[in-house]
Amino acid sequence: MALQLRSIIQANGELELSLADVPVPELGANDVLVRVEGSPMNPSDLGLLFGAADMSTATVTGTAHKPVVTATVPERAMPAMAGRLGQSMPVGNEGAGMVVRAGSAPAAQALLGKMVAVIGGAMYSRYRAFPADQCLLLPEGTTAAEGASCFVNPLTSLGMVETMRREGHTALVHTAAASNLGQMLNRICLKDGIDLVNIVRKPEQETLLRSIGAKYVCNATSPTFMEDLTQAIVATGATLAFDATGGGKLAGQILTAMEIAINRTAKEYSRYGSTTHKQVYIYGGLDRGPTEFTRAFGMAWSMGGWLLFPFLQKLAPADVSRLKKRVTDELKTTFASHYTREVSLAEMLQLDAIAIYGKAATGEKFLLNPNKGLADAL
Repeated sequence: MALQLRSIIQANGELELSLADVPVPELGANDVLVRVEGSPMNPSDLGLLFGAADMSTATVTGTAHKPVVTATVPERAMPAMAGRLGQSMPVGNEGAGMVVRAGSAPAAQALLGKMVAVIGGAMYSRYRAFPADQCLLLPEGTTAAEGASCFVNPLTSLGMVETMRREGHTALVHTAAASNLGQMLNRICLKDGIDLVNIVRKPEQETLLRSIGAKYVCNATSPTFMEDLTQAIVATGATLAFDATGGGKLAGQILTAMEIAINRTAKEYSRYGSTTHKQVYIYGGLDRGPTEFTRAFGMAWSMGGWLLFPFLQKLAPADVSRLKKRVTDELKTTFASHYTREVSLAEMLQLDAIAIYGKAATGEKFLLNPNKGLADAL
């Protein structure tokens, strides 16, 4: 038996997080067993982990080795949770670890004793079984921590650039830009010669991005934000943005700044606004409030959602392979992730830890090691 983190929301509005004993998976001929040694806590993971619960109401019971966290889901948020009520759900999108068992097929045997990265859910578990062809073999000498975030953030940032090229844009705007993902996107754009306008909320985030080479950084809390953003868009010609916040006024402000920037170089006036198409994709929900905007940006605009996996499904297999190869080739440079703390499964369910990683704040990213401090269960 091995431990796995589970999340369940009951019909009475109570969230429960606990550690369950689950069987070590059986293997088919083409499968491998991965001992998970690193799995990041991305916002998408936290969304499943906590659901719509108010984590300020969280309490801990159970034992030191098997804590149980409970919290309350506000009544107004319960309708959105209807699809998962009563279901004990495993958590964790991606991770990395050592292949400790392998099926009889040559492709599986070739991975035995190798460090691999995997994606497929339930990664907040000590062991996970995968078909060998779904494992990404990591370069020799790569640690689990270095390979844990091979998929979501790297492929999202590459997907943004790929989307830009396929839709005919030439520059990008990105919000929450000092995040791990934002720093990756900045490094990609610097390497590929793409102009990137970074939007942050704190002076220290401005300093961080400029220290790694970012040229255009705008602080959304500055009284001169709209003029700063407009000037950056004039300089870059950006007509595509990816917004991680979702709620609030920021998406609309970006479209407005794009329209103003375009009109500053327009040769004639149109009461319908510019004919240049402006696009904002919302890909996150750091702000859970309504998306608000005032239509001050003409008629040639769109605002919609963007998710990594639907985007990848639209690509040809060769294009997906190309993106993945770039990730492995530049794993310790362009796509390097940084964590402030490594925690075990039990440590992850302590209230002091939840209070930090639950904010999904820049510079406070945790790495889960489900095997930390535990003897091998095999």
